[in-house]
Order: sequence, then structure tokens, then C-alpha cells
Amino acid sequence: MNPCDIPCRESNHNSGRDTTSLPDSPMSAETERLCRLLAQAPLFNGLSQGEMARISRGVRELHVERGGILFHRGDACNGFHLILTGQIKLAFTSSEGNEKVVEILRPGQTFGEAVMFMDKPYVVMAQALTEARLLHIGKQVFFDELAGDPFFCRKIIAGLSQRLHHLMADVENYSLRSGRDRIIGYLLREEEFVPDTGREGRVSIRLPTSKGTIASRLNLTQEHFSRILHELTSAGLIEVEGRTIHIPDVGRLRAGLG
Repeated sequence: MNPCDIPCRESNHNSGRDTTSLPDSPMSAETERLCRLLAQAPLFNGLSQGEMARISRGVRELHVERGGILFHRGDACNGFHLILTGQIKLAFTSSEGNEKVVEILRPGQTFGEAVMFMDKPYVVMAQALTEARLLHIGKQVFFDELAGDPFFCRKIIAGLSQRLHHLMADVENYSLRSGRDRIIGYLLREEEFVPDTGREGRVSIRLPTSKGTIASRLNLTQEHFSRILHELTSAGLIEVEGRTIHIPDVGRLRAGLG
């Protein structure tokens, strides 16, 4: 916690609302379980047990099969989601069935807060790329907590501001960087490297979803994406084995950025 956050907690307490105390009565086993699940999100770091218990009153746990739709564009938004396991795709879709992937989300990430605050319908659709478990946090219980906790409000604003920053970076990449640079940047930035025990300095990446979905996320056609992978392979910068990308030398690949 930043030192400048401490006075906010104190002033909030002095305003008549005790945000750090435990619930008036012992928590049920289900409430404790939901609190543990909520704690997986950085958004809720620093909240007291009592605060988490109050938020848990508006939480529903969801299980979604691979390919399942969480919501469509135009659906009403009455809360936001926290991913526990699996991957979720946010995308625009046209009446002709064309799709533009906006984001690929993973465990610990939340989505839907901005639309919830605007009190407008969803502008994208959300689909499970894998079997997934999520929590849906209802907006009313969330708003009630925000109303009594300036510190928590600042955390939400910071999270939304960070997403806006990422969106601006995406616009810059799409506008100013070549498709080749976008793919190299994705390989270097988005995935965790797994060292290859067979060769020193060699690492491997397992793409989290299909190449077509990643291509859409990078604002490329699948054909263009595949062509660039072939060019990088021919240059000896990567080796493609299905959804696994082997990188013989990370330094050489990084040097390939324009």
C-alpha cells in the first residue's frame, strides 16, 4: 500500500463507516469461500475481511463451457466479471459474421466495469475460449462499497486508467507499427517463456488460443499472420510447431523489431 493511501483509510473510518472491521456476525462457509475467490483479483487487494464479505453478497459463480457466450453486444450490463480459470475473448461482431477481437483475458483479470459505470449496454460480446469459471459481481453491492471508501474508488479509477493506456498503445501499434513488429512484440511481451532444456538460450511459447484469434487481436488477417510467421521462420528467428513457437535466440528476435 502506498503511504499516501493511509490517510484515506483513516478519514473514511472517521466519517462514520468502519471499513476495516470484521463482519458483525461470523461469516458462513460460503461467504468465506467467495472471499477467497475474490482475493485472486488484484482489484481487491488491501480490502478487509469485512469489506470482502459485503461485496460477496452480490457475487454469483459461473461455469462456462468452451465456446459459451457470456453476453452479446446490446445486452444489459448489471455488474462485471472476474476470471478464476480459463480464457475469455472480447470481440466486436458484424451482421455478416465478421469478428474483431479486442482482448484475450486470463485468470485474475476483470472486465465490464467501464460499461457498468456508464449504465449502458455492452458494446462487445464475451465468449469463453476454453472452459472457464468466473465470478459475476453485481453493480449495486459494488456501488454501495464504493460510496463509503475513497481508497477503493481510487483503485477502480487506476485500473480503468491503465486499460485506457493499453488501448492507446494498441491504437499506436495498429497505426504506426508493421504487422511483423506487432507479432514480434506480441511474442516478446504477451507470453511466458519456457526454457528448452535441450539447448541453452532457446525458449518456447505456447500460444493461448488459435492463430486466427491472435491475428484478429493484432488487427491482422489470418493469412497475413501466417505469412509473417513463415518469414520469421525462414529468417531463423522462430520455429513453429502447431501452437508452440520455439525461439532459438530471444536477443536476435528482439533485434528484429523495426
